[in-house]
Amino acid sequence: MSNMEYFIYGKRISIKDPLPEKMDIKNVISKIEQILPRQFFNNIDILYIGQFKVLLDRQVNALYDSGTIYISNIQDSEKDIIGDIVHEISHSIEEVYGMEIYGDGKIESEFIVKRSTIERILKHNGFKTSKYDFLNTEYSKDLDSFFYEEVGYPMLNNLVNGLFASAYGVTSIREYYANGFEEYYLGDRKYLFDVSPKLYEKIEFLEEGE
Repeated sequence: MSNMEYFIYGKRISIKDPLPEKMDIKNVISKIEQILPRQFFNNIDILYIGQFKVLLDRQVNALYDSGTIYISNIQDSEKDIIGDIVHEISHSIEEVYGMEIYGDGKIESEFIVKRSTIERILKHNGFKTSKYDFLNTEYSKDLDSFFYEEVGYPMLNNLVNGLFASAYGVTSIREYYANGFEEYYLGDRKYLFDVSPKLYEKIEFLEEGE
């Protein structure tokens, strides 16, 4: 159904375009409320599900922007839409608590060490990395294209095993944080603690600090 409204922790979910028939938004809401604390939604005004120009223009499946989460209705499973929501919630928290997350430089130092390590691994595997700045923590379209088009995410996932929660966390420090946030709430917390202890501690602080 379209134009249906639901609520997650009192925050409205407006479904503009229908989800696949096999998906039950009530199950999605129930799962999210089981895994994420209520305070993580303090910076959320509304969640929209459907086809939106902002998603199509950026060629993404989900986006957080100024209190609003946009989620594509084209989803393969309830697990996928839950992952999208958790990921964008992490960015909404980052908007408010950026200084607490990054201010002491611990996540940045951890990320840079891992970026330097993956650069050495890529060189060892025959990839030319010299024209890319692996020490730049911000998103780089050129480096992202290198990861996606030249290395390929299947291979990159294998190479980052034991360094990152997944290959997507290599793209920037913000996605390193968000990817770790997903792993903490939807994946293997022990694995995250083992590979990214500083990131793990920050997420734990965000959960307990409120």
